[in-house]
Amino acid sequence: MNTFVDQIKIEAHAGKGGNGMVSFRREKYVPNGGPSGGDGGHGGNIVLKVDEGLRTLMDFRYHRIFKAKNGGNGMSKQMTGPSAEDTVISVPQGTTVRDLDTGKIIGDLVENGQTLVVAKGGRGGRGNIHFASAKNPAPEIAENGEPGQDRYLELELKMLADVGLVGFPSVGKSTLLSVVTGAKPKIAAYEFTTLVPNLGMVLLPDGRDFAMADMPGLIEGASKGVGLGLKFLRHIERTRVLLHLVDMSSDDPKQAIERFKKINHELANYDPELLKRPQIVVATKMDLPNAEKNLAAFKRDLAADKTLAKQPEIFPISAVTHQGVQQLMQLTANLLDKTPAFDSESHDEQLEATYKAEAPEKDQAAFTISRDEDGTWVLGGEKLLRLFKMTDLTHEESQLRFARQLRHMGVDEALRAKGIQDGDTVRIDKFVFEFVQ
Repeated sequence: MNTFVDQIKIEAHAGKGGNGMVSFRREKYVPNGGPSGGDGGHGGNIVLKVDEGLRTLMDFRYHRIFKAKNGGNGMSKQMTGPSAEDTVISVPQGTTVRDLDTGKIIGDLVENGQTLVVAKGGRGGRGNIHFASAKNPAPEIAENGEPGQDRYLELELKMLADVGLVGFPSVGKSTLLSVVTGAKPKIAAYEFTTLVPNLGMVLLPDGRDFAMADMPGLIEGASKGVGLGLKFLRHIERTRVLLHLVDMSSDDPKQAIERFKKINHELANYDPELLKRPQIVVATKMDLPNAEKNLAAFKRDLAADKTLAKQPEIFPISAVTHQGVQQLMQLTANLLDKTPAFDSESHDEQLEATYKAEAPEKDQAAFTISRDEDGTWVLGGEKLLRLFKMTDLTHEESQLRFARQLRHMGVDEALRAKGIQDGDTVRIDKFVFEFVQ
């Protein structure tokens, strides 16, 4: 049996841009040839692409680190290095992508063929032809390629079912799904039979069709993480119509209404918007002895419930004898025709608000200053490190340019304010130098 994987963490490392080149024209009959170093090529992006043939995130269980290729280095005669091809990763429809560093949802992949760049490749470094000026007609300066983006992501699969079957364990969800679709879920008479959501297509004689998902059984407290419920409540989020199955075969006539209320309570606790979806109450196991008597009691109890904004339609069936099943599917299709597609944007905004509380924004300071135990001053920060990595330290002119960039950013002034002295050691990444006023 294939395990259903619906949430996974991956690393995406985009390619570095190629280095720019320092070179000069050395052609015959061209005295004092000027700079001719070409630019580096662009690093490869990491791209997610929807493949409607995939149903789970299983492939990511064994392959979680993705690296794109680097761009080619610039060449002489102003020739640009080749750009690297993008690394394209296939994901199933319904995949939501979240940045683990910021908590932000950066994409919602629902359409077949839809793409999302999750890590951008670095731009190529500029060759020395770009640094020529009247004062310096023969510059020995070229940039290294920009580092590619590193992203740590969480992929979460939300099944794209039009209709969701909800209800207590063993109310007949798997049986109904197997009768009306080609799905063959494992069925047994014990709690939590369905460990993964099963998905099937319902095809009606009039040519209409829709996707139906059998959701795992819920228990009280599922929305707070009890049992299996919370993990799979996500799969109900995108459904447009809910079929709420209620077992009518119990010896206790009050069991049906109690379980109906508990399931609705769990849905409301997870997301109050779910109760605004059209819901048909499906009375199941109507072929069993107590069913008719229990259904009558259930209807009375439901009519007396003043907390319901609207009385749902009740439809009795027996999946075993197929009684009422086709009529239920027709009714469901009619309801789908009148129900607009679920707008995921507002829900994703709610998720972002939740995730922001858990993962504050990453520090975006241009530079940071700290001090090691041995007294070495350590410079960091996203902008500063990017400039450092794009500096070709093998050329003195490039080193001087980097020093000017740091001064312009206010690094020298900040170091002095913190008490740096002449001769103190400063480190950027693995590069160590002596501070001189």
